[in-house]
Amino acid sequence: MLPADLRQAESQALAALLEALPSSERGRWSVDWRFEGLRLLPVALRFCQSLLEAGQSTRLVFPDAGACALAKRDAPDLAAVITDFRGQKRRSADTADGTTGTEGETGTEGETEQEGASDLLLAVAPALPDYEEFEQLCAVHRGPVVMLNGRLEDAAVGIGSVARERRRGFVAEWQAAYWLQPLAGSALCRAYPGAWELYRQDADGFRLAARFEQKPDGEAQAEALAGEGGLGVGANLRSLETFIEGLRS
Repeated sequence: MLPADLRQAESQALAALLEALPSSERGRWSVDWRFEGLRLLPVALRFCQSLLEAGQSTRLVFPDAGACALAKRDAPDLAAVITDFRGQKRRSADTADGTTGTEGETGTEGETEQEGASDLLLAVAPALPDYEEFEQLCAVHRGPVVMLNGRLEDAAVGIGSVARERRRGFVAEWQAAYWLQPLAGSALCRAYPGAWELYRQDADGFRLAARFEQKPDGEAQAEALAGEGGLGVGANLRSLETFIEGLRS
């Protein structure tokens, strides 16, 4: 079912992620709210707080120190669990080596060898420029990692041997715990462990058009929205629009 608003979408994502986490100790999960103009920082802070309240040890990690500092300013109560990729990578590596952290980015004072080793890492919007550092961070962390609105691929450079190798490797490890994307005249949604659901926007609201076991590409979405009538010229244009929108997301 499509959520009525962003807060309901956050609740759906939380329930889906909590359902997904027990299936793998070192799971790699993604949570995506693909809304145009979404201010992700407040959502990320609320989502982290909700995970902590649900009893899930969580650290909120940002690609750079600037975003990390901004998050600590906006949520001082969460400052102790907020860090950046570089700081968390050092912390995870220290824990893996059996060394204890000291107060600061690499850990908290008095932390034992095992404390924090299996925390959930909530990575906020890792993008293509962060790829190598993020991959290294995930490699040394013992616990689950969740990407919020990650963009590890770029349509502009999505061809060639490097892109193919990444799709077979690190990018292929990630599973969608939650996905919500409004499109032109439709919406795509997935909440673990359910199927991918495509909704068509009619005059009186959204109606379920199709379910898919895997994330549907633009052509599959257009065919489902066209129904038994098949793809005419207009539907083919909508297919192209959906494909382009997917490349941007």
